[in-house]
Amino acid sequence: MSGDHGSSVISAHVREVEALLEERGLLDDGEIDRRIDEFAAGGSPANGARVVARAWVDPGFAERLLADANAALPEVGLSMSGGLQEQRLKVVANSATEHHVVVCTLCSCYPIALLGPSPSWYKSEAYRSRVVRDPRGVLREFGVELPAATRISVWDASAESRYMVVPRRPEGTEALSEDALAGLVSRKGLIGTALV
Repeated sequence: MSGDHGSSVISAHVREVEALLEERGLLDDGEIDRRIDEFAAGGSPANGARVVARAWVDPGFAERLLADANAALPEVGLSMSGGLQEQRLKVVANSATEHHVVVCTLCSCYPIALLGPSPSWYKSEAYRSRVVRDPRGVLREFGVELPAATRISVWDASAESRYMVVPRRPEGTEALSEDALAGLVSRKGLIGTALV
């Protein structure tokens, strides 16, 4: 962000507020940094892949996940709390007639606990602006060719809400274990920019 020093001014203000909270005994020294580090350390695309694999093998879990992801996640030992405030998670499932893709048009809101740190392209202005205008073209650039009849739904994340995609289960995987199925799922598939 060459020439834009707005973020450094904001950072200075945040540090001032943090120092005041520490001074007044409302926060321990470095508590915010520790909680952020703990939250980020637990985040991995493997978490999202585990959720998808469970949804593929357990229709009841899939139904609960799509109805209320925050309530279903503890069934696989996960949550969206991150230690500070629970983020709302909506999980959407691809089908033969509809494909979902996730973006945050304002910045880069993303379910770190389930997908790990966001990829650089997810944060790019090009992706954020183009995927809402031309999702089929952007998906094509990622190597995802969908039939013309397939509806594409774009989900816009925000500070309060995050999204994750359950890709379609590949044919011929009925004999695979849940762990093996999780190994088929990529971070791009959880965002909707790849098929499994």
